[in-house]
Amino acid sequence: MKVLDLQCTHSHAFEGWFASEDDFQGQLARGLVECPLCGDRDISKKLSAPRLNLATSRGDRPLEPVTEAPAATPSSAPISHEVASLAPQQLQAAWLQMVQHVMAHTEDVGDKFADEARKIHYGESQERNIRGQASREETEALHEEGIAVMPLPIPAALKGPVQ
Repeated sequence: MKVLDLQCTHSHAFEGWFASEDDFQGQLARGLVECPLCGDRDISKKLSAPRLNLATSRGDRPLEPVTEAPAATPSSAPISHEVASLAPQQLQAAWLQMVQHVMAHTEDVGDKFADEARKIHYGESQERNIRGQASREETEALHEEGIAVMPLPIPAALKGPVQ
């Protein structure tokens, strides 16, 4: 198994696991490798050192890299300072956690988002958290009516059923 450090044109770094270099190149050529954050398929390999699991003769365990991102908490103190101090991988992990939270706590209304947002805003429909698709024009019209909406790009891997 070959583990590669990859990056899209938007500088999102991620890891890919492939059977071999040929497997990676084949999947890349067929457009099967995409950024899990933005869906970009223009992917390049980053320089990386091989990961070797070498134990000392004393039987010590090899050192494991620390990859855990800090938990995202809505009540955290000054976000700007916290965000500024995070590494890119931690920012990506925190963003993915936030997207997963939104997906798990909202109702998908699909392409009827603008209509449903208006109904909720004007009291014609039950108030609830919704998500869906709206064109730029629909989004601007909602803002002009005083309806607060926010675009949220959702990675393709998260668009299926939320587990």
